[in-house]
Amino acid sequence: MKKAASITLTILLFALAFITIVPFLWMLISSFATNSDIVKITSSIFPTPTTLSNYSGIQQKFDFLRLFANSLFVATVKTIIIIYTSAVLGYVFSKMHFRGRDVLFGVVLSTMMIPWAVTIIPQYEMMVDFGWLDSYRSLIVPGLVSGFGVFLFKQSIGGISDELIEAAELDGASDSRIFHRIILPISHNTIAALAIFTFLWNWEDYLWPFLMITDDKKQLLSVGLKMFNGQYGTDYGGLFAATSIAIIPVIVVYMIFQKQFIAGIASGSGK
Repeated sequence: MKKAASITLTILLFALAFITIVPFLWMLISSFATNSDIVKITSSIFPTPTTLSNYSGIQQKFDFLRLFANSLFVATVKTIIIIYTSAVLGYVFSKMHFRGRDVLFGVVLSTMMIPWAVTIIPQYEMMVDFGWLDSYRSLIVPGLVSGFGVFLFKQSIGGISDELIEAAELDGASDSRIFHRIILPISHNTIAALAIFTFLWNWEDYLWPFLMITDDKKQLLSVGLKMFNGQYGTDYGGLFAATSIAIIPVIVVYMIFQKQFIAGIASGSGK
């Protein structure tokens, strides 16, 4: 009975995975098709004839490499900063005792409950007052701290034995040394999970870069992809080709951190 249930669950999961991946496969296949073949109602799944012009013409239609590098820079910098600040605050809230700690942590959690759309106008006005429009500071600074990341690290670091930290303190280790030499290495699963989520969120972010950046040379790839929308039509072949390349960094980040990410989920479910 259990074996039959396991087989049924496996089949169901494979079916759901297939449904999820079909749009991406169709996009990848269509990136080798001509625009007329894509919009044709009676077109087949596999384009005939295939063409590489969609990929070779990306750089000619807009400065793809520059926008790709801009997005990679912003997403990487924000991911590194958010991981570090989240780990520091998670360690403080989990292992350090001071007056008002729980209240401050409650304030951090409350930021996760505020819809981001509510904060757009106040943040925009702040960026204008600071003179940060059309600069990467407006993209990076407002996201230096993540409430989700702090919560994730607090829960993770809370499972680390206090005796381990006390033993390090008896050996004369400072709080900074304990954090960098003990806490961070042990928290590699949490780092991997937060790295995947943070990089993905920042890589695909559209609205905030669209509001902050006006210089085409500083713009991010997510906003630059809208350049394929012409006045009378959309270059779907070029758009699919550019999007297919754009998802490569996300896949690479996941491939790098997937083992730690899965291990973190497994340990969390075990707890």
